[in-house]
Amino acid sequence: MTDETLSLRQDAEVMSLISAAHFSSHFFQLVLPPLFPVLTGAFGVSYTELGLVMAVFYAASGLAQVAAGFLVDRFGPQVILPAGIACLAGGWLLVGLVPAYPVLFVGAALSGLGNSVFHPADYAVITHRVSPRRIGRAYSAHTVMGTLGWAAAPVTTLALAQVFGWRGALIHLGLAGLVLAVIVALGHSRLRVAPVDHSGDQPKPGWQMLLTGPIIACLVYFTLLAIAQAGTQSFLPSLLPLTQTISAAAAVTATTVYLIGSAIGSFSGGFLADFTPNHERVVGFGLGGAAVASLALGLVDLPWAALLAAAGLAGFFTGATVPSRDMLVRGAAPAGAIGTVFGFVYSGLDLGAIVAPIAIGAFIDHGAAQCAFVFIAAALMITVLSAVIVKALQRRKT
Repeated sequence: MTDETLSLRQDAEVMSLISAAHFSSHFFQLVLPPLFPVLTGAFGVSYTELGLVMAVFYAASGLAQVAAGFLVDRFGPQVILPAGIACLAGGWLLVGLVPAYPVLFVGAALSGLGNSVFHPADYAVITHRVSPRRIGRAYSAHTVMGTLGWAAAPVTTLALAQVFGWRGALIHLGLAGLVLAVIVALGHSRLRVAPVDHSGDQPKPGWQMLLTGPIIACLVYFTLLAIAQAGTQSFLPSLLPLTQTISAAAAVTATTVYLIGSAIGSFSGGFLADFTPNHERVVGFGLGGAAVASLALGLVDLPWAALLAAAGLAGFFTGATVPSRDMLVRGAAPAGAIGTVFGFVYSGLDLGAIVAPIAIGAFIDHGAAQCAFVFIAAALMITVLSAVIVKALQRRKT
């Protein structure tokens, strides 16, 4: 067996474990929402009250990500990642076993804490255990598997609920997640990241390095991108009937095309990220194209084929920038602090996901759906500026 074949095999084994873990992260994010129509009757609560449960999930995830990053760098992703999967699955398993409305909040908080470990742990493993010439494609595969997890969750959850009831569905899915946690734990040798030796002149990275220019610029990048992405993914079905002459069902179809385009873009962007070191240019071209497509969806009366093309291109261009985005963060992170930095900057996704619904919801409530698309496009373009700043600050350091 040649060295190249051995390297490819080792990379494939690492990415199989990491991709399965990231699939589970996105999957369990969307396990509960498909059951909301049943849970309103089961607990005698409103959709708003169930929405608060998911707010607890994302708040726990966002607030714990920075701490999870430090834990990953201190104890290693091979320890933290399976523990996170167990908490993520165990929270919803608890809800299935103890069906009471207050337990929903406990389960959501436990699952949210588990969800906080994936980005710092996954990116620490990819950065240290995947061959440098394939890292861009590894980031791409990581993103695509998360998208597939989102797609699989509603269908799987509803199918199990039809057979076993909603409690049975949560119990089966929770147990399956615990099995995955065991499988990932058994693969600890592929996930192990040795701590950096700070016994010499190099200082140990602390929380202060999170306040440096490149890291703050990365956080701003993630927050702005999340505003645009969350706004598009969550509100496209509601916005398009207000700006285009289509039905709600057609708007859902266009949203699906957007998501498919995003997955294809993420896959393609991995090869591009490995091909060029100019990742800020990839981000600029991709998000600029996504901004133009978003403006077309909001401001131009498009025929059906053109509307689908614009939605697909918006998703493709956005998705194609994701591997290059992660390469920018990798370049900004000090040695021995990959998990901490990724945990910190990825908390911007949760922050942006909180801002987007409030802002875009206000545009819709005030009859300004077109302004929502302008808002999304503006967020994309300012994100480009933050990417350029990240790269400029990196070059200044070197």
